[in-house]
Amino acid sequence: MRGHLLLPIVFLAALSTAANADTLPIKGSYGNKDGCAYAKSGESTGSDNFFLLTSEGITTAASYCEIKKVLKTEGKDFTATVACQAEGEESSNDDTVKITSGPKGYTIGFVADAAIKWGPLPLCK
Repeated sequence: MRGHLLLPIVFLAALSTAANADTLPIKGSYGNKDGCAYAKSGESTGSDNFFLLTSEGITTAASYCEIKKVLKTEGKDFTATVACQAEGEESSNDDTVKITSGPKGYTIGFVADAAIKWGPLPLCK
């Protein structure tokens, strides 16, 4: 009987986590060559130079940052809270990112570390 109660509890916990996530109001995937290849096939090229932006998150060769909450929208520019998890890690770190649109695509910058800039990431074709 206890096993039958556990499954609904796990399911409800997963639902509440998913319900807390937000999405960016963008259409399509944006990335570099290897990021776009992953967006199309779901298979990694194994490259260390791998960046992909979707409405749900940011994927790199070594980490994934889930969009938790969109804090500000100005045209095609966004500020969002993300939960980043490094490859092989179980815990995640929350951070704030600024995602700005430019003529060559989106650029991602981290508020906590101005030295981290990813992009520009053009629309994947």
